[in-house]
Amino acid sequence: MSLSGKSLGTQEELALVRRVLASMGGCEAKVPGIGERCTKERSVAVGWPLDLRGTSDSVDELNMGALGGPVEDLDSSIELGVLASQEALSIGVGAGKAPSSGITSLTNFSPLFLLLFLCARSSAAGNYNVLTFGAKPGAGDAAGAFLKAWSAACSSSSASTIYVPTGNFLVSQARFDGPCRSPSIKFSIDGTLVAPSEYTGSSGASGHWIAFSNVDGVSISGGRLDGRGALLWACKSAGRSCPAGASSLTFTSSKNIAVDGLTSIDSKLFHIVILQCQNVRLRNVNIHASGSSPNTDGIHVQMSTDVDVVRANIRTGDDCISVGPGSAHLWIERVSCGPGHGISIGSLGRGQGLHEESVRNVTVKTVQFSGTQNGVRIKTWGSNIPGHVRQVVFQDVLMRNVKNPIIIDQNYCPENRGCPGHNSAIKIDQVQYLNIRGTSATPVAVKFDCSRRNPCSGIRLQGIKLSYQSRQAQSSCKFANGVASGLIAPPSCL
Repeated sequence: MSLSGKSLGTQEELALVRRVLASMGGCEAKVPGIGERCTKERSVAVGWPLDLRGTSDSVDELNMGALGGPVEDLDSSIELGVLASQEALSIGVGAGKAPSSGITSLTNFSPLFLLLFLCARSSAAGNYNVLTFGAKPGAGDAAGAFLKAWSAACSSSSASTIYVPTGNFLVSQARFDGPCRSPSIKFSIDGTLVAPSEYTGSSGASGHWIAFSNVDGVSISGGRLDGRGALLWACKSAGRSCPAGASSLTFTSSKNIAVDGLTSIDSKLFHIVILQCQNVRLRNVNIHASGSSPNTDGIHVQMSTDVDVVRANIRTGDDCISVGPGSAHLWIERVSCGPGHGISIGSLGRGQGLHEESVRNVTVKTVQFSGTQNGVRIKTWGSNIPGHVRQVVFQDVLMRNVKNPIIIDQNYCPENRGCPGHNSAIKIDQVQYLNIRGTSATPVAVKFDCSRRNPCSGIRLQGIKLSYQSRQAQSSCKFANGVASGLIAPPSCL
C-alpha cells in the first residue's frame, strides 16, 4: 500500500511537525521539506518501515508494510503521545479511526498524521528525550534532567533509549545507579556533555563525573564528553595542593556494557574506567588530551573480565590503556596511541586492597605507537605484595620513535619517590612478543628489568625488528629467561 504525491500540508502543519519532532529526538530518516528528524529506528520498532527521504516537499512513497497484528484503537494510541492535543486534531492532521480488525486502507489518513502517529506511538515505547525532562542546551545544569530520564528508563519494563540531541549540556555530576527493571538501556547521544571547569566540586571529591554502577545491558552510542581538565592540569603542574580530579566515564560493578563511537576530550583524570565489570565492549572510541596532561589515562581496566577494546584512537598524557590488578580475558586490537605512555599492564604490587595482584590472558594486537614514552609495557612495584602476570601476547605492533618500545619494569617507582625498595613479588610468565617493528627513540629498544626474587620466565620473542637512528638498537636483560626465533633485531639478550 502506498500514498503518492501527497502534500505535506500547510505551514501550520509543518510548524506542528517541527514541534513534535523536536520533542521526540533524532533519527536517520530525514523528513523532506522540514529539515528535522524522526526516528527511523522507532518506526521499525512498531513494525512500520518508514522511508521519508526525498528532495521535494512531497512524500513520494510511504510504504507501511504489514503491521503483524491489529491496531486496536488509534485514538488511544494518540493519547499516549503528543497527538492528544486539540491543536493537532483541529488542523486536520489526522482524520478517521483505524478499524479494530487492523488497518486495511490508508487513503483516509494524511501522511502528516501518519508521521506524527508513528512518533507518538514510539514515544510511549521506552524512548526518553532529555529535553522532555528539562535539559536545555547551553543553559544551566542538566544533571537533574538526565537523572530523571534515567529513572524513567530504568523503571521501564521494556528496552529503553535515552536520547541526547545536538548541543552542549552542562552536567555537574551524574551517577546512574541500578539495578534496573528495563532489560537494556541505550544512551543515544548526538550532543556534548560538558563538565564544570572548576575542580573542587562534588565530582572532584568523588573522583567520578559520569558514573554507572550496578547496571546490566547499558550501551552508549555516539556523543562527546568534554572534561574541561585544563585548570586542574595547570594546578598539578604548578605543584600546588590539588584534588586528584574526576574520571570522565566510569562503570562499576556492571555487566554487558557497550560503548560505540564515543569521544572523550580533556578529562580531569582518567577518561574511561572499567572497574569490577564483566563483558564490556568498547568500539570506535576517540580519546584526546594534551600530551602533558597528568594522570589522564585513556582507558583503565581493573578487577574486570571479558573486556574488548577495538578500534580506538588515543592521545593523552598518561597510559593510552592501563590494565590494573584483578583483570583477565582482555582483547585489545587496532589501537592508535600517541602521545602517551603506551599500553601498560600494571602497575601491580602497589597495594590496592587485594591480597594478590594478578593479570592474565591479555592480547594486544595490531596497534601503533607514535612518539610515546613506552610501547608495550609491564610494570610492577618492588614490593612484597604477591601476584602474577601470565598468558600475555603482544602481536603485530608498529613503533614510531618510541622511547621504550618493549619494556618490563619490575622496579617501577615514578620519580623515585616512596619506592618500596624490595624485589618484586609479582611473577611474570608466558609473555610473547610477535612481529614488532619500527623505530626506538633511545638506544635500548628492548628492556627486561625483572625481579631477582621472581625472575621472568617463558618470554618468547619472534619477528622483532627495531632500530635506533637508522642503526641497530640494543637489548638489556636482568633476571629474564625465554627463547627467541626468527628475525631478532636488536639481538636477543634472553
